[in-house]
Amino acid sequence: MVPLGLIPFRFPGLANVSCVFTTRRGGASQPPFDGANLSFDVGDEPAAVGANRRQLAVGLGLSRWCECRQVHGDVLHIEPEPVALDAPATLAGDALATSVPGLALGVKTADCQPVLLAHESGRFVAALHVGWRGNVQNLPGSAVARLCAHYGCAPAELFAVRGPSLGPQAAQFTNFEAEFGAGFREFFDPARQTVDLWRLTRHQLEAAGLKAGRIFGIDLCTLSNPLDFYSFRAARVTGRQVSLIWVGDVA
Repeated sequence: MVPLGLIPFRFPGLANVSCVFTTRRGGASQPPFDGANLSFDVGDEPAAVGANRRQLAVGLGLSRWCECRQVHGDVLHIEPEPVALDAPATLAGDALATSVPGLALGVKTADCQPVLLAHESGRFVAALHVGWRGNVQNLPGSAVARLCAHYGCAPAELFAVRGPSLGPQAAQFTNFEAEFGAGFREFFDPARQTVDLWRLTRHQLEAAGLKAGRIFGIDLCTLSNPLDFYSFRAARVTGRQVSLIWVGDVA
C-alpha cells in the first residue's frame, strides 16, 4: 500500500504535542477521490475511506480518535469521547478540545482552514475547522476564550498553527458585502475580489490574546496544489484531508 502523504509539525519547545496534516497522496480511494480521502461524508466508497483511516492510525501509532460532523458553526466540544475510526461522525460542531493523552482530534478540510491549538504545558490541545463562515463568526477568538475559561489559563499561554487551506490569492468572494460585511474590509482586495483568510485568522487569534510569535502557518494553498491537496473550489465532488493534534509523541 502506498504510504499516505503527511506534513508533521512541532510547536517550538513543546515535545509532548504532535500535529500532522495529511495530503491526498497515497491511499486506496479511486477517482474523483483519488487517493487518501479520509471523509465518509463526500460519496467515496466506505471501504476505501476505512482503509485510509486505518493506515493513517497505524502509521501514527494512534488508537483513539475524535472528530465532528462539521457544520460551519462555532460549537466547541470540550473533553469529547472517542469515536469509531471506521464510521461517520455524529457529533455536530466545528471545534474540539481534550486533555486526554493519545486522543487525536481531527479536522476534515478541502479549502477551509484547520487551526490546531496547544497549551504551552502540553496539558491540553484543540482543533478548529475554520471555514469562511467560521471567520465571520470569529470561531478562532471565541474558541480561545472558551478554552481558557475551561482550562484556567491565559490566551498568551497558547500556541496555534494553521494548516494548508485556501491561499490569499485564491480565496475569491464575489458576494463579499453580503457574506462578510464592512467589518472585514481590511482583509478584502476589491480589485481581485479576494479575502486574505490566513491574515484574518491570525488577526482573530492575536485579538483573542495569542502572542504573534506563537502563531504559525503551513503556507500551502489547497486550490493551487491539486496534486497534493483536495480543493472543493477546484472540484465540488472531491475528498478531504485531515489535520490531527494530540497530546503525546508520534510513534
